[in-house]
Amino acid sequence: MFRRLVATSAVVVGAALVVTACSPVQLGSAAIVGDQRITIASLDTEVTNLNQAVERYKGTVALSQEQQTQQTLTWLIRFKINEELARQAGITVSRGQAEKALAEIYAAAKASAQAQGIPNASLDLILAANGIPPNLAEEVGRYQAIDDEFAKQANGGQEPTSTSAQNATAAKLTEARCQAAKALNIQVNPQFGQLNYDQVAIVAPPSTVFRPAGPAKADSQSGLTPAC
Repeated sequence: MFRRLVATSAVVVGAALVVTACSPVQLGSAAIVGDQRITIASLDTEVTNLNQAVERYKGTVALSQEQQTQQTLTWLIRFKINEELARQAGITVSRGQAEKALAEIYAAAKASAQAQGIPNASLDLILAANGIPPNLAEEVGRYQAIDDEFAKQANGGQEPTSTSAQNATAAKLTEARCQAAKALNIQVNPQFGQLNYDQVAIVAPPSTVFRPAGPAKADSQSGLTPAC
């Protein structure tokens, strides 16, 4: 679940990033998710929003130029996958549920940051540290609220509290998210990387510029197609 992804980091931040590319997927597209395009222009805007947040927290948040682009695109795709998951499962969430989920995420992440020596971490810092443009906070709340509702649905209408129930619902959520991603037939512009379905994340494509001497090794295809 999203709560398990929230963490803060402390390293050096990269310089500002401008995204430009010609897409072989579709002209002007960073990715196509179902019948929706994530345009290069919209990705550029969100990367700029993330970069501005990262710059505000130098010394606490560390994301390279490549990481800023990949993580922003990752979350834009994840949000769409979870909306498809909700559609398939018949889940609807209210704005109030999304706000509550976001508040719970923030409280847990803030406590974790304080334990790491980062007092009074703002929500913007928490989101930026996870590669999420802070202006997408409402989307984060919806994402977690959908996960929460799915977990209850998969656990007979009750929030899973025991370890065994949490593990069981997490496995069902992973399968459902895989099915949702598969149904969307996601295409990613290679300019920005490729989608790893195991991680539900954009990862760098295999390097074609340099390799060690000796027999060439086949690139791993693990995670590059849905395992469901």
